[in-house]
Amino acid sequence: MLQKFTQPGLKLGLGLLSIGRAWGVNQSAPADENEARALLSKALELGITIFDTAPAYAESEARLGHFLDTLEPSAKHRLTIMTKAGEHWDFARGASFVDHSRDALVRSIDQSLSLLGTIDVLQIHKATSDVVTHPDVIAAMDYAKRCGVTAFGVSVSDVEAGRLALKSGLYDALQFPLNMSSQTMAPLLPELKASDRTAIVNRPFAMGGLLAGQPFEEAAAAAFRYIEERLPRAVILSGTGKAAHLVQNVQAFHKCRLNPAL
Repeated sequence: MLQKFTQPGLKLGLGLLSIGRAWGVNQSAPADENEARALLSKALELGITIFDTAPAYAESEARLGHFLDTLEPSAKHRLTIMTKAGEHWDFARGASFVDHSRDALVRSIDQSLSLLGTIDVLQIHKATSDVVTHPDVIAAMDYAKRCGVTAFGVSVSDVEAGRLALKSGLYDALQFPLNMSSQTMAPLLPELKASDRTAIVNRPFAMGGLLAGQPFEEAAAAAFRYIEERLPRAVILSGTGKAAHLVQNVQAFHKCRLNPAL
């Protein structure tokens, strides 16, 4: 399913933290079931086919799974469903926790497959340099392959872990934050562009911080353009929880680019 990513140009995907739990600078409340369904329906209508969720996003996987169950097989086949393993959600405490042990990862993979039905890209969540090539992680990825998962990624927040992931040859995609207010990962970009790995950029608006007090479309287009100038072939994850806001995001995405095709 990574063929879509390797085509020239920038792609817009939808990050689904917002349909699972509180998020953003202001800790916005998550979308309810009806809002989540409306958001996902609008995303398809707008031509978005890449969806990124995670167990650590609380209700997110379940809500996406319920939506996918309503689609015809041909419609589902056009989608790329990405989830993660390594950061988990404790519903009793209402908090996430990290566990990269093989057993925890395998349980997470089983649960995600049960909720989603399929995983096109499995990413190792909250991966540090000591996790990226850990034997437990590799064993869990082997298990996922036996379950039918064919593409793997890693979600990192530091350059060392990103470099190790690229060198390991284990991963097809690298997810990390990049925006105008955070260039922590910028030293990794030349190596990433020289590789055949897919860049998946999260937090393009710095969790909403880059949009505060500014005209939305202009600020969002500038944020998208900043990423495109540095990574002309990448997936950018929009993280809104409202269908109306998603429309604005897509309009800004088109505005920032000469070739606005998703």
